[in-house]
Amino acid sequence: MPQIPTGIESALQENGCLQENVLIVLPCDRNVEGGYAESYLLLDREHLFIATSDQVVRHKTFKGFMNPFGRKKSLKLPPGATNSKWTFEKVSIEMIESISIVNLVASGLVVLKSTEERAIAAFTNGHMAQAVKLTELFNKLKKNEDIDPLEFREDQEHSSCPKCGMIYPEEGRKICPKCMKKHAVFARLLSYAGKYKLSITFIILFMFLNSATGLVIPYLQGTVLFDQALGEKGNFAGKIGLVILLIVIFRTLSMVFGVIFGVINAKMAANVAFDLKSSVFEAMQRLSLSFFQKKQTGQLMTRVNNDSAELQYFFVDGIPYFIVNFMNIIGITGILLYLDWKLTLICYLPLPFVLLLMRVSFPKLWRLSWRKHRGVSRMNAVISDSVTGTRVVKAFGKEKLEIKRFDKANRSFSGAEQSFNKTGSTIFPILTILTQIGGIIIWAFGGWKVMQGDFTFGKIMTFINYIYLLYGPVQFMNNIVNWWSYCMSAAQRIFEIQDAVPEVAEKPGAIHLEKVKGEIKVNHITFGYEPNKSILKGVTMTAKPGQMIGVVGHSGAGKSTLVNLISRLYDVNAGEIQIDGVGVKELTTRTLRDNIGIVSQEVYVFMGTIAENIAYANPECTVDDIVQAAKIANAHDFIEKLPDGYDTIVGTGGHNLSGGEKQRISIARAVLHNPRILILDEATASLDTETELQIQEALETLIRGRTTIAIAHRLSTLRNADYLIVMDAGKVVESGTHDELMAKDGMYKDLVRKHDEALQLKGVG
Repeated sequence: MPQIPTGIESALQENGCLQENVLIVLPCDRNVEGGYAESYLLLDREHLFIATSDQVVRHKTFKGFMNPFGRKKSLKLPPGATNSKWTFEKVSIEMIESISIVNLVASGLVVLKSTEERAIAAFTNGHMAQAVKLTELFNKLKKNEDIDPLEFREDQEHSSCPKCGMIYPEEGRKICPKCMKKHAVFARLLSYAGKYKLSITFIILFMFLNSATGLVIPYLQGTVLFDQALGEKGNFAGKIGLVILLIVIFRTLSMVFGVIFGVINAKMAANVAFDLKSSVFEAMQRLSLSFFQKKQTGQLMTRVNNDSAELQYFFVDGIPYFIVNFMNIIGITGILLYLDWKLTLICYLPLPFVLLLMRVSFPKLWRLSWRKHRGVSRMNAVISDSVTGTRVVKAFGKEKLEIKRFDKANRSFSGAEQSFNKTGSTIFPILTILTQIGGIIIWAFGGWKVMQGDFTFGKIMTFINYIYLLYGPVQFMNNIVNWWSYCMSAAQRIFEIQDAVPEVAEKPGAIHLEKVKGEIKVNHITFGYEPNKSILKGVTMTAKPGQMIGVVGHSGAGKSTLVNLISRLYDVNAGEIQIDGVGVKELTTRTLRDNIGIVSQEVYVFMGTIAENIAYANPECTVDDIVQAAKIANAHDFIEKLPDGYDTIVGTGGHNLSGGEKQRISIARAVLHNPRILILDEATASLDTETELQIQEALETLIRGRTTIAIAHRLSTLRNADYLIVMDAGKVVESGTHDELMAKDGMYKDLVRKHDEALQLKGVG
């Protein structure tokens, strides 16, 4: 059930709109005149409700709505929680002819057509996806079609935090840094150590022994040594050698226990860091192609490497020493209270001020830690772009521009780091001074007590030793703010990736087909990479098993998008794609990947040998299989001429391959994959004419018995296709065989004519 904005439920009921009947809610944060306003469109099965607030227009900023009278304090009320009055308009669905969305600059306009056409609401682009869903749902209601509740779930539509109104820092990641429950992140992080229970048991045991033996030493060095051994009173009267021996023994035991738990903890922490990196990388592999297209390489590398390393410190230097120091603080406090509770309370007078300062500084350091991460991510992204695109940088002579880009990112990171360090350098010395005030009080008050004869010198030395022993744990607890900020920020970023839901996900109980025949049906599909901006519009085509289908059209017509949808790298917005009569959404991912092979214009060569690159499609193949695949792709001859043949290292830091050589490696990879459905997306675009003819001959052998969908600018390569479809502006405008299309004297014939003229100018053919 969609969430009805707070404050308008009663007004909705008065206008005949029951909350349980509402199918979808569209927040509209602009008015049709172009200003900012607050209104909502609500749709049930019979009516469209237009709710408009009479609140004074507010200015919207990155962090939400701001007061219109110039004050910079953000309004804390979430959308819909104002005391404004609401006006409602109820329109019957039967009276509405259509609802459409008009794209404006960074916003959209909702247009309703009934007896007349009018704009009823406007919104910023953050609500575009929800607006498109509203129009789709209206169309289903208008046509009396069945509605899948999951298709219009609203849990993914909010672009801002419903609690504080702050826009989420990252699109698609509904994590609000202000409202996030840090203790939940902490508890989840601890769960990673759950499978190392035996190691944790030994760590805690030796921590306890280390702490217990360490706490005996100040008592031996104070009361026992001065009051008993030197003062010749008590059980150790005159036994100075024995007391010193006991001090050495307990120090040694404490050190040994500390070394043992440190070694065990270091091993466990390395294993936990390994698990973290593996889980993040596995989570990234689950995500859809669209996720990686929205991210820069440097940002993802930062999350896998830097954040995982940061969390390793959490387990090595954080939790164990936190436990040890906490146990020491409790133990020392107990001993001091036993020795003299009044003097102990005086020592702890600065403690409330320490806690107050930590409470104030904690949120600020958290935010500054986020700024540092964003800065280093941007800097890594610039480095990655510059290194990856070195050829382009050198070709255009833009070295100085790249230096400026890096300088800007570096300055941003440096500023964030300086702010963080400046805050820490101010807070931590103050905390240190506050904690050391207790020692000064002991020297002053305790010394006076000794002079009065109320304290023995050994007792005051015991107090002093325990206080100094307390400085280390307390100082660590002071620095825990810094450590906590780093680790929780890193953990949050890692968990965001792990919790991300892939846009293209395998359906529970999906159908697995070991082998497919290769029949493809595309039924009236619509698709766009952005809401309300369709690339494909009502595309329909059929490929029978073993057929070769050619797809032609101008650049940007949607050809590559079509084949991406067939292989389900993306999901269609409307319509259906079937393979062997089963919708691709109903098939397992393994079925699609095992039976569909792609050779695209964009070829990537992995770091490794040529043999490893070819065998990437089928790691279980033999060397003979690799060589045979290379021969079919006409790659064997040039591979044999390389310094180490098939063992030549290529990719980053290896031998440089030409574009045509990379393409032939890619084709050999597809040959070895041996798919039932073969997609050739400009597979010969990087080859010269002579090599292209050789590859075409090899491909003709390869495609026999396979369903092939081929995209090519060189139309001569598609003349032998069983069927051709011509695309323009996301639609199929012509279809038929080569001869049929030439006879129509339409777009295809015009493309062929221009293609032939271009070849004549080049002196080809």
